[in-house]
Amino acid sequence: MSTDLTLSRTERTRLHRLRERGRSDRAELHAVLDAGLICHLGVLVDGSPVVLPTGYGRAGDLLYLHGSTANRSLLAADGQDACVTVTHLDGMVCARAIFHHSMNYRSAVVFGRPRLITDGPGKLAGLQAVTEQLIPGRWAQARPPTRKELAATRLLALSLDEASVKIRTGPPDDGDSPDAALGRWAGELPLTAAWGQAVPDPALPPGIAVPPHILARVGTAAFPLRPGAEGAAGG
Repeated sequence: MSTDLTLSRTERTRLHRLRERGRSDRAELHAVLDAGLICHLGVLVDGSPVVLPTGYGRAGDLLYLHGSTANRSLLAADGQDACVTVTHLDGMVCARAIFHHSMNYRSAVVFGRPRLITDGPGKLAGLQAVTEQLIPGRWAQARPPTRKELAATRLLALSLDEASVKIRTGPPDDGDSPDAALGRWAGELPLTAAWGQAVPDPALPPGIAVPPHILARVGTAAFPLRPGAEGAAGG
């Protein structure tokens, strides 16, 4: 597990285009991962590439991937090269010319060989990380997994030692080009998502209130920006 504050520089993580959008601070990687809910796992299954959306959680410099024991992709990923991506679309960038249109985004790509977690305490710790990633505060409120449920769950751990981050923010980049004289509108169209009001299960008996950890999310950003990132310069 890496303790370096900067991201790795390998042939797989080297950016080939728009390198100025790359980030080298490991804290930027953590921020992108922590703001997400779903990752995409790319792996070879019986010789064919498969990209699987899955829930995940981060604990330190480990990424936990969660699924059922019937999930062939998670089984195939154990011990072989895999790629995990997390992407947030923060807005569309409307330029004066179609060629210069873009998106504001935050993305992370992690390479490595995931390992299957089989011991009980390790599984519980990983599942707690996944649960808290998706619904902070839920682990302490819900019933913990039984042995049977743990046996029916597959959990992979992937080191964050080899990863890259790419981020774009800000306005279109043709403001100082000849297109600026065209008199056409240009700018940003931000995209935001927020948690709605909690909807109780119809099977709930009367008198059970929505717990504070659920109420705390209502109206908040689903994919929050890192504090201070809103004013970052674009490229």
